[in-house]
Amino acid sequence: MKVTRKQARVIQNALEGWQREGALDAQQRQRLQSHLSLQHFDWQRLSRYAFWTAIACIIIAVGSLFADEYLMTLLLQLFSFGYLTRTLVMAAIAAGFYLWGFRRQRQQAHWRYSTEAMLFLGVMFTALSLWQLGLWLDNGSGHVAPLFLIGCVIYGTIGYYGRSGLIWLFFLLALGNYFGTETGYASGWGAYWLGMSYPIRFVLFGGVLLAGCYFLRRMLESRNLFPVSKAMGLLYLFIALWILSIFGNYDLDIWQSVRQMELLHWSLLFALAAGVCIWIGLKTDDAMLRGFGLTFLGINLYTRYFELFWNGTNKVIFFLILSISLALIGRYAEKIWHAGEGR
Repeated sequence: MKVTRKQARVIQNALEGWQREGALDAQQRQRLQSHLSLQHFDWQRLSRYAFWTAIACIIIAVGSLFADEYLMTLLLQLFSFGYLTRTLVMAAIAAGFYLWGFRRQRQQAHWRYSTEAMLFLGVMFTALSLWQLGLWLDNGSGHVAPLFLIGCVIYGTIGYYGRSGLIWLFFLLALGNYFGTETGYASGWGAYWLGMSYPIRFVLFGGVLLAGCYFLRRMLESRNLFPVSKAMGLLYLFIALWILSIFGNYDLDIWQSVRQMELLHWSLLFALAAGVCIWIGLKTDDAMLRGFGLTFLGINLYTRYFELFWNGTNKVIFFLILSISLALIGRYAEKIWHAGEGR
């Protein structure tokens, strides 16, 4: 079995530990080690990073194209069709990438990263098709939420039946955009909808998404979509709580005159949510819940630290305290790491 250097160290430590505990004898350990073959270069990781970089470059290229007036004018001259024709052309290209990607997924499953890159191109051309559809249907009302709803239907259907976590991720992103734009339109693009600012709306949205994820867990796990659904629910929830702990349920014009103590209960709610997430993660041995809880608990503490002590503390002392606290966290993490190695 070919393994990387990091994997080889982990396996070697495990074999040594089992030999010390008597689970393996020296002969069995040598026999198992003989099946390991060191892979000196991690080509799989290079492949993944290369495709991610290629996708990022495509996004930058498309963004640069839209920002360049000359290229946009030239492109419109080359494709001087109506909005409906452009919509259908982009949709056909997207469908081609989806069919190509899923065909490779069935017949050549080992080409994982190139297949995901093809599916991403399908996602991108779907978004371009919806953009052109929006321009065709535009009546000046500013009601763009139905376009995101169409995107939800497309990405959700393809992601679910195609068992694609990548496309399902864009379904969840489109769902969040639909919720935000629909409630924004319903409130006349004001600060509040049913008395709730955007952060509170997305706290509820993230909570409902997370609850729905666990309620439909068996169905999502059968399609390999549960991890990405849970991660997006947690992300919506904690980012909204973080913003809420900074701005509260206030309009931006009012927020600047609000005292920090008036926002304390939102910070406590943020910390409580992170603590509950850590507790459930430890109890159920769920690494994702632990990671989200610890990460956002740290973000909460450092946000409050900057809010309360930035103006009143000498900057040299402030950054020394920050450096010492980070070093202590690193030291504590190192102790846990070495204790795990010892076990």
